[in-house]
Amino acid sequence: MAEVTIFVKEAVDGKPIQEIESILTQMDGMERVLIDTSDGEVKVQFNEEKVTAEQIATTLREHNYHYNV
Repeated sequence: MAEVTIFVKEAVDGKPIQEIESILTQMDGMERVLIDTSDGEVKVQFNEEKVTAEQIATTLREHNYHYNV
């Protein structure tokens, strides 16, 4: 299992947080999504044989979320 931390600008408000959790947890290979609402920190644990950190970042970008890794 791999882990990546991404800081998502919009992940500090209720609706975007719910959307991000929903989007990421639906991805094949996703194990866990934790979001710190104070600073937009998104910790993602995933099966690297099914999904990559780049695919996770691309998915966020496709849904118009702005992030830093």
